[in-house]
Amino acid sequence: MEKMKGGVTAAKGYEAAAAAAGIKYKDRTDMAMIYSQVPCIAAGTFTTNVVKAAPVRWDQQIVKGGEKVQAVIVNSGIANACTGEEGFGYCKETAKAAALALNISENGVLIGSTGVIGKQLPIDKVAAGIQALSRKKNASLENGTEAARAIMTTDTCEKELAVTIEVGGKTVTIGGMAKGSGMIHPNMCTMLSFITTDAVISKETLQKALSEDVKDTYNMISVDGDTSTNDTVLLLANGMAENPQIEDGTEDFHKFQEALHVINEYLAKKIAGDGEGATALFEVKAVGCESKEQAKTLAKSIVCSNLTKTAIAGHDANWGRILCAMGYSGASFDPEKVDLFFESRAGRIQIIENGTAVDYSEEEATKILSESEVRAVADVKMGDKEATAWGCDLTHGYIEINADYRS
Repeated sequence: MEKMKGGVTAAKGYEAAAAAAGIKYKDRTDMAMIYSQVPCIAAGTFTTNVVKAAPVRWDQQIVKGGEKVQAVIVNSGIANACTGEEGFGYCKETAKAAALALNISENGVLIGSTGVIGKQLPIDKVAAGIQALSRKKNASLENGTEAARAIMTTDTCEKELAVTIEVGGKTVTIGGMAKGSGMIHPNMCTMLSFITTDAVISKETLQKALSEDVKDTYNMISVDGDTSTNDTVLLLANGMAENPQIEDGTEDFHKFQEALHVINEYLAKKIAGDGEGATALFEVKAVGCESKEQAKTLAKSIVCSNLTKTAIAGHDANWGRILCAMGYSGASFDPEKVDLFFESRAGRIQIIENGTAVDYSEEEATKILSESEVRAVADVKMGDKEATAWGCDLTHGYIEINADYRS
C-alpha cells in the first residue's frame, strides 16, 4: 500500500469541482461535485440521530435501493435538516438539476448538506451552482482539493487522502475527502465523508467493508457530545481499475479493507483534531482489556469527558478526571489495577500505577501535554484487547464559534 497526494479524484474516472453559489457564505466556495465517468455501485452509513436531514433520507433510499450512482452534490452553509417535505423536495430538485446538467439519471445523484439546521435551501442558487460545477469539473488533483475546501463550514483546513494497492496485477486506488469540526460525537457526527475507488467489487462486499470499518474510525471520534442530523459516509466504486473482482473473505478483500481503514482513520483523526476551537488532537487508547467492547467503552468515555478535555486544553495532567470518566463509563474494571500514561512527541510519562499517583514531574507532564497531538494510554490489565478513540481539547474558542453560529 502506498499513500499518495490527492483525494476524490485520485482514482480512475472521477472528476470534481467547486463553486461559489452564495448559499450562506459570501466570500468562498460552498458547493462541490463528485462525478464518475461511468456508473458506480454505492455503499453508505448514516447518522443514528432519529432526526435525520433530508439529504440523509434521500441518500438512504438510493443506497439501499441499489441504484447505480454517478454524481454527488454537496453544499455547505445550510444543512437542509428539520425542513419537512419542502426540504426533501429540494433534494429531488437538486438531483433533477444535476441529472440534466450531467445527462444522467436522477436516481444516480447522491446529496450532502452541512450547516445551519432549520433553514430552507435557496434552490435557485443550488441549481445555478450545479450548472457552474458541471462546467468546471475535471479529474485533476487540484479540483479534488478545491471540492474538499468547498464543503467546509467551521473547519480550518481541507481533509483528503488517497492510497493505492495492487489487486490481481492491477493498481486500485482509494481516495477520500471529509469535513467536520463541531457537532461531533461517536456513532457518527456532523461529518460528511466521500470516498471513491476504481476497484471492481460487489455492492454487498463494498457495504460490508465500509460498515465494519466505520465502527473503529468515525464512530470513535468526539468533539462536543452532539450527534448530528446530517452525518453521512458514502463510498463509490466504478470498477475502472479492471482488477479481478474483490470477494468477501479473500486476501484481496483484507487488503482493500486495510487501505479503506487508512483513509477512514486519517480523515476521522483530521476531523477530531480540527474540532471547533481546538488546539490539540487528543487520542485515547484503552489497553489490557478483556474485550473489544470494553476497550471501546472506556476509550470513548475518556475522550468525551469535558473535564478531561479542558484539562488537556490547560496542559494539566489531571489524571483524576480520566479515572472518573472510566468509572462512569459502564465498563467493569478494577480501579486499583489501572496504569495511566501520557505521550506526545515531547516524551512519555507514567501518571498513575495501580490506581494511585506515582512520583512524576508536573513540569515534564505539562511539556508532554503542550504538543499539538497528545495521547492518554489507560491499561486495565485484564486481557489483550484494545481500542482507540480521538477527540480534542475544549477551549474558549468552542464557545465563541457556537454562541453566534447562525449569525
